[in-house]
Amino acid sequence: MTEGAPYNLSVLDTLLAVLFPLFLILVAHRLLPPFPWSDIRQLLTGLRIRRAHPFSLNRAYNSYSQYGLLAKQEVATMERSYGTIGRTHKHLGFKIGYPHKLGRLKEAVEMNTVITEAIVKLASQEFSLEGDSFCETTQADLSRMRESLKHFVRDWSQEGTREREKIFRPILRVLGRVSVAERARMRVLVPGSGLGRLAWEISQLGESSVEVLLLVLTPVGGFITRAVEFSYFMILAMRFLFSPATTKANQHQIQPFAHWFSHQRSNEALFRTISVPDVVPRFSPSLELVEEDFLKIHNSSDETASGTPGYDFIVTLFFIDTSINIFSTIEKIHYLLRPGGVWINLGPLLWPDSAQARAELSLDELMHVIQEIGFSVHCGVDIDDVKAPRTIECEYTGDKHAMMRWIYRAEFWVATKGPDSS
Repeated sequence: MTEGAPYNLSVLDTLLAVLFPLFLILVAHRLLPPFPWSDIRQLLTGLRIRRAHPFSLNRAYNSYSQYGLLAKQEVATMERSYGTIGRTHKHLGFKIGYPHKLGRLKEAVEMNTVITEAIVKLASQEFSLEGDSFCETTQADLSRMRESLKHFVRDWSQEGTREREKIFRPILRVLGRVSVAERARMRVLVPGSGLGRLAWEISQLGESSVEVLLLVLTPVGGFITRAVEFSYFMILAMRFLFSPATTKANQHQIQPFAHWFSHQRSNEALFRTISVPDVVPRFSPSLELVEEDFLKIHNSSDETASGTPGYDFIVTLFFIDTSINIFSTIEKIHYLLRPGGVWINLGPLLWPDSAQARAELSLDELMHVIQEIGFSVHCGVDIDDVKAPRTIECEYTGDKHAMMRWIYRAEFWVATKGPDSS
């Protein structure tokens, strides 16, 4: 053995010691599921990261807490991307004011952060959240927060009146056929209630006509209404609006459309400020919020106006196509209604993506399932002289100034649970 052999073996051993773990990592990367960065960070830092459900309280609370940070990071990414273009193009961008536009986006983030921080403050008080664990947020969480900002417009702004009127009116007309004297004894369930405007209006549906209700909204008392919502992104925002933190109409200002630069006609439309709420909502003996998965709701022992347990009406608006298992959802609606109870539905069939839905039915298949489960779908209900079920063209959190409109041809129907159904 030569004099340099031990040295050469030592180098070889060191090289193998380095390369072998890398080889194992490469094999694991190819054969095993991805190892999340959050797990690596937890391993290295010892920080406890909670794996929360996408719509859970902790996930929503942490997301709202980090809205300003996440949104500003995204603006910084946009600025870096803009900074990579050539000098001549930057000069053109300067002439049209594009850097100023990015500055306005930062200002919009600051405005929206005021309301997200207020939501966080109230949530920390109501749920005694101490922030003792870190729940990692993602781009999907930022999208959910932006969606909640758009729901402020849809449900609780003057700008959203037209969109609401188109989808609320058919539902409220059916409920409005019940005599005023009976409404205070009848129970209505509204699953997937979002920020709660429809449920609130149903609870206020008293002597006023639907037309007056939609424009004036004078509290007059109506049905005993339970709003059911699963997503805490919606729940926390709704609680904020219904709390003493909101004391007057148009108290809060947001710029909900500022995050989407596509299909915009002008920067003034992009950065327009929306005031919410157009009226001051409150919970009451006739309106309750149930923070639960709809499929876990139990049939109350309280008697309805007919003297039997169950709900007199279940109202689903843009809800049933969120089902992972549509069969379970329809069965649950049937179970919760009293015999002779009425299901009112309006919405499309935009099933969850990425093959999450167990079954993705066509309208024909869906109507067949509804009848098989025990409903009679009425074709003799006159709504504005049109027989139901029928198709209603409508939008959902639309931007009336945008160059693009997403129009749903939503189906509206009224179905009755058989008198002998269990």
